[in-house]
Amino acid sequence: MRRWLEAFEEFAIDVILERRYGKRALALRWFLYWLSWLFTGGVQTRLWLFRHRLLRSHHPACLVISIGNLTVGGTGKTPVVEKFARTLQDHGRRVAILSRGYKSKKPPLFRRLQRKWLGLERRKPRIVHDGQRLLLDSRFAGDEPFMLAKSLGNVIVLVDKDRVRAAMHAIREMKCDTLILDDGMQYLHLKHRLEICLIDAQAPFGNEYLLPRGTLREPPENLRRASYIFITKTPKRGNAELIERIREYNRTAEIVECRHQPLYLRNLYDPDDRKPLEYLNGKYIAAISGIARPESFEQSLVALGANLEITKSFADHHRFTDRELQEFASRCSRRDLEFIVTTEKDSVRFPPKFAGLETPVYYLRVEIEILSGHEGWEGLVERLCAPQKLLAPERFFA
Repeated sequence: MRRWLEAFEEFAIDVILERRYGKRALALRWFLYWLSWLFTGGVQTRLWLFRHRLLRSHHPACLVISIGNLTVGGTGKTPVVEKFARTLQDHGRRVAILSRGYKSKKPPLFRRLQRKWLGLERRKPRIVHDGQRLLLDSRFAGDEPFMLAKSLGNVIVLVDKDRVRAAMHAIREMKCDTLILDDGMQYLHLKHRLEICLIDAQAPFGNEYLLPRGTLREPPENLRRASYIFITKTPKRGNAELIERIREYNRTAEIVECRHQPLYLRNLYDPDDRKPLEYLNGKYIAAISGIARPESFEQSLVALGANLEITKSFADHHRFTDRELQEFASRCSRRDLEFIVTTEKDSVRFPPKFAGLETPVYYLRVEIEILSGHEGWEGLVERLCAPQKLLAPERFFA
């Protein structure tokens, strides 16, 4: 069943991105097109209700930063969240990252019922990292929260679909003064003091259609809500045309151009085995991934000088099995390839201990590099980290 659902998801994505043709693809495209009109109406109505306070937002007694995007996946949001959290924590803020934990696994039903019957069930978020220890694995945390918790090491990471509840827990129980909403642009139940929107320079507004016909969550004109706009994956030629279009929707937001800068390769099953980027130059390799835009990752490997012989991509957030990896590694071994490369985000979804691979597997570690808009970035950090009087946790109100 799982494989069938993933196969249908891949087919639907190919149809949406117009990589599939034929009668079935055409019929599905038209059906999704009409559904997107209903979706657009729902999105705009919901925003209107929040704007006119017919639906209410909760105002926590601390700084709330939303980092999100208008499109579904592929903007490179996780490294930006990591950079914000690390910078603010280094400047003295006590930061908590709030995530919905997309595709995370719930505890077994019997265990949840048992805790409820014994009176042990407390309505609190799942704690991925408490600022000192990593408490959950990627299955129960979700791959992105787990990756953030593992990379940052000393930042609180909480997972809950109800991020108002997660915010209250972070403030009252963990004494946080700064909340970062991971993928928070569409989460309006919690009032954002700062709205940061990410735009992928390679596909800034997806295919220009809204869900489910396209990849847009909101119409481009809703970009006007953003306080800061980060353009990710900036090409060498710059973003002059894209910035001109952004200004049609938002004339006042600070624009920061950045790119994902590769740092090094690290062996997935041997953390002490770390290679410089030069190690890729001239090597014959394979790439495997389960992300929204695998072509961006694959192009970065080629740009670093690798000879990319075999590629394999799965649906976004795919959890790899022993069998899939063994089959892929066997293909690589038959082609006499030197190693396999995956993304850091994918690495947390590999089996934890898998000794059946003949070909080594490395993940590519990347971080965000600011290319332009340094003054805006530094001014933002200075403003956010300036000493300010915090309200008592009891002043959390609806």
